[in-house]
Amino acid sequence: MNRSPWRCGSTLWRKRRNRERGGKCLPSVIWWSQRSFSAKKRKIADCGEYIEWVNRWEERTIEQTERNLRQQREDLEAQILSPMATLAKNSRGRLVEEPECEIRTAFIRDRDRIIHSKAFRRLKHKTQVFLAPEGDHYRTRLTHTLEVSQIARTIARALSLNEDLTEAAALGHDLGHTPFGHAGEQVLNELTADGFSHCEQSLRIVDRLEKDRRGLNLTFEVRDAILNHAGSGRAETPEGQILKFADRIAYINHDLDDALRAGVLTEDDIPFDVKYTLGRTHSKRINTLIRAVIEESVKTGKIEMTPEIKRVMDDFRSFMFENLYRNSAPKREEGKAKQVVEKLYLHFVADPKSLPEEYLQYIEEDSIERVVCDYIAGMSDRYAISLFEDIFVPKTWR
Repeated sequence: MNRSPWRCGSTLWRKRRNRERGGKCLPSVIWWSQRSFSAKKRKIADCGEYIEWVNRWEERTIEQTERNLRQQREDLEAQILSPMATLAKNSRGRLVEEPECEIRTAFIRDRDRIIHSKAFRRLKHKTQVFLAPEGDHYRTRLTHTLEVSQIARTIARALSLNEDLTEAAALGHDLGHTPFGHAGEQVLNELTADGFSHCEQSLRIVDRLEKDRRGLNLTFEVRDAILNHAGSGRAETPEGQILKFADRIAYINHDLDDALRAGVLTEDDIPFDVKYTLGRTHSKRINTLIRAVIEESVKTGKIEMTPEIKRVMDDFRSFMFENLYRNSAPKREEGKAKQVVEKLYLHFVADPKSLPEEYLQYIEEDSIERVVCDYIAGMSDRYAISLFEDIFVPKTWR
């Protein structure tokens, strides 16, 4: 019978080792216990007792290893990240204190909670620019979110900042977007006395609306980045400041790509300065803008973009507003979408009892207008259209 060379080698080595110590070859069970735990000088006669004891020891070892994984990750962050970086162990905490995870850092935990949320899944059926496109390659709010995450992580990694914090904030930044994109947001903002902002709604979702009104209980740093990713606000952390650049880099480039695919714009329409300075292709333009953020941030010690490139990017953005976002062709469908949102809002405010039961119970906590906004903002495009048809479009008798 052929014996395993590993087993033979181990046996010969053990015999030689014991002879050198002046002893005889010990039974393997006793030898292993003495070798691994020589300080205890324990002799185990009962093999069953030994196996039970080893199992308990292995369980304690695994438990100790898991307990240290998060600490190892936090120690690694402190060693390899920039002094500018936001360390997970230095987080300002959560709205509600909770035990720390044994495996994941606070920011990794936030990222996972966002990915598993219902609001994140609904992004796949929310408009980016083109309402209900027939092609499979047009962006949705979900694909936009993923592209923002990729750009933000690239910048964060190049600057040795906390990539986990950047990713969590990027994945959660648009959770509060309405159906039909900014058209739906504009309608709700005009109709409600307190106004409506998708940034604030994103924060409201992670703080209150998800998980049956318990919220996701995210860290302060992720919440701050989500709230300040657009407009005049500025996030406190450099990782949050990256998000604002990443969002803009993503949407002006992929919206142009979709406009070219739809035939709303042509290559000849793109300004010469954009082609000459940023690049003639989609990937080159994104690469130029990312490099501009990295290089200027390294130079100044702050999250900034090279002034010349930023000027061209701002001109590029203005071009997109004039020729796409306010273009007559997409605007026609946008007008119909606004009517859907407006009629749904007015209907539910006038007749709150027609709201789903899960929303009715919260009218005492919040105003009816805010509850209706929560309901409509959470809808996907297709659900809003379907609900509109059920309420306002007569059905034929068969």
